[in-house]
Amino acid sequence: MADQQAQSREGRKPSDIPALRWDEPPEGPVLVLLDQTRLPAEEVEVVCTDAPALVQAIRTLVVRGAPVLGIAGAYGVALAAARGFDVEEAADALAGARPTAVNLERGVRRAQRAYRAVLDGGGDVGEAAVAALAEARALHDEDATASEAMAVHGLALLDELLPGGGHRVLTHCNTGALVSGGEGTAFAVALAAHRVGRLRRLWVDETRPLLQGSRLTAYEAARNGMAYTLLTDNAAGSLFAAGEVDAVLIGADRIAADGSVANKVGSYPLAVLAHHHQVPFIVVAPATTVDTGTPDGAAIEVEQRGSHEVTEITAPLVQVAGVEAGGGVPVAPLGTQAYNPAFDVTPPELVTAVVTEHGVISPVTAQALAELCLRSRQVTIS
Repeated sequence: MADQQAQSREGRKPSDIPALRWDEPPEGPVLVLLDQTRLPAEEVEVVCTDAPALVQAIRTLVVRGAPVLGIAGAYGVALAAARGFDVEEAADALAGARPTAVNLERGVRRAQRAYRAVLDGGGDVGEAAVAALAEARALHDEDATASEAMAVHGLALLDELLPGGGHRVLTHCNTGALVSGGEGTAFAVALAAHRVGRLRRLWVDETRPLLQGSRLTAYEAARNGMAYTLLTDNAAGSLFAAGEVDAVLIGADRIAADGSVANKVGSYPLAVLAHHHQVPFIVVAPATTVDTGTPDGAAIEVEQRGSHEVTEITAPLVQVAGVEAGGGVPVAPLGTQAYNPAFDVTPPELVTAVVTEHGVISPVTAQALAELCLRSRQVTIS
């Protein structure tokens, strides 16, 4: 069950507004999400009291973004355990809520393993629930630390590739604090450049069809005082042609073993443009996004979303004549079918570098990614 409550946060920075938080009111533990579908007009929290509510929130993009989905999934398992629901059923439902984002299933299974380990060791369900919550909190903290490290590595790479500063960076979708336990992935790199005076302009793709760029990235850029300009996705080519883009920074929802990158649809055309214009195309993502179990880009399951996201414009807050708030304004004839993949896949030969918390991979090869994953496991174990 999910409830909504509006919160006033005037004057607070995006990093002060967590994308999600665990809370324990008298009536029982809950997972509280900042409703990203209502931004930038309104900051509203959605309170999830069980796994089905969280699954619905994930599918409707109340919470979205690869790293934070992993955290949400782990907390969802902890929530089911703490409230006495079927943990195995909840874990399976959460893991399948969005198939392309590998972090979601990994976060779910990590908390699930912690829960099972206590039971297998003779502990009771209460102790197992505590262990699941501890694992979710650990993942949350690790992601914040990873975000800081990616910002450092990414800024160093930008400065190496583009000596002299004054970086003009184009980004796609949303990769800031709203998708992370910290300040994000690709956006965190741009923010780091801004803070040291080396970001000249952040070009923000609006990101069709759900406008995460215009609604969310522009929101975060504005509140951090960054110099940014919003553009329609199909205007990016003219920017490249005019020589106005120095680098592209994007995130990733899954990186296959061969280095193929799944990210919000529209990323692949940017990679092609960047390659043609000899502009660095940089992917910033935590090591948990690398999935060695997915051999190549063709093996990545790409989520297909509903036609209405293309054939209608949602009006969540503004009352439009004949349309209820939250309803859709038709922009195509009734019955129009739409091709609406949530992601596309960029082959590794178009990726200049992958930036993770453990450093930079360039060129992007299967061997380099395998070594990265090995180092990541060693760090986790130690």
